[in-house]
Amino acid sequence: MANPEPPRFRPKQFPAPEFPPARTRLFARMPPAVFPPILGLLGLGLALRRASEALELPGGPAEAVLGAVSLLWLFATLGFLVKVARRPGVVMEDLRVLPGRAGVASMLLGLLLVAAALLPYAPGLAKAALFAGLGLHGGLALLVIGQFIKSPPEAREVTPVWHLNFVGFIIGGIAAVPLGLTGLAQALLWGTIPLAVLIWGISLAQLIRRIPPPPLRPLLAIHLAPASLFATVAALLGQTQLALIFAALGAVMLLALLGAARWLTVAGFTPLWGAFTFPIAAYASSLFVLDLPSTGLVILMMALALVPFVAFRVLKAWASGALAAKTNAAQA
Repeated sequence: MANPEPPRFRPKQFPAPEFPPARTRLFARMPPAVFPPILGLLGLGLALRRASEALELPGGPAEAVLGAVSLLWLFATLGFLVKVARRPGVVMEDLRVLPGRAGVASMLLGLLLVAAALLPYAPGLAKAALFAGLGLHGGLALLVIGQFIKSPPEAREVTPVWHLNFVGFIIGGIAAVPLGLTGLAQALLWGTIPLAVLIWGISLAQLIRRIPPPPLRPLLAIHLAPASLFATVAALLGQTQLALIFAALGAVMLLALLGAARWLTVAGFTPLWGAFTFPIAAYASSLFVLDLPSTGLVILMMALALVPFVAFRVLKAWASGALAAKTNAAQA
């Protein structure tokens, strides 16, 4: 009896390639990583406004920057909302990766800076933007906490991005004080200081125990942002001594960052360089609020050299489509 013929191997069937290739829908993979440098540009615009007031210079250029960057923030935010409208699940997918968590937080914190930019022109709209930004950021914080609880132990590491997720509310104080909402500003200040101190302490212990890999080192610059914002809001509230303490802490952090600049950037340019932008802009603003215009001008010159450079590189990568791939952005 003849042996039965062995079954023939059949290759896996794949769909025929499309020609021309199907194009990805507009904003389908909108990368949240574009928002940290936009946040830096908004902060730079506010620093220029404060510099113009302190040095009694024409305010037109600063207002033009704020107007242009606010429109850029609005355009990018609408792009992200289009992506979310197509598939709401992309929000949680973006929050699973570090660039996504930093980007989504920066997008919402940008609304708080837009509120500050609107103050001289539309106080009512600025107030609405302030409360909307605080509410949305509160929702984001809850999502991040829920994801943290569900994550495996090895994924529960505290990172500098936690400042954006949980301490970023303090940005609301910049608009709250001029709007007469001093009680809200006080609550934001004293509610976020303990969180920042906790994150600083845990991060310092982690840094002593383990050196972060080169690509993640730029994120260490985020530690400067809370100190800068605490100094600004405390000064606006008239709490000068507290403001000077945080300004001094910010000076120590900035000097440490400058001294470690080569070590921080050894991996070369990456989208995470967006973390360099908003802290230095915030520190420049704090010095002008504290009536230290000479020092503030030096830091502002540094910010003017750094922030547009980083923003241009990241925006260019966004326009080419490379930013989404490099930062593992979710696709709708």
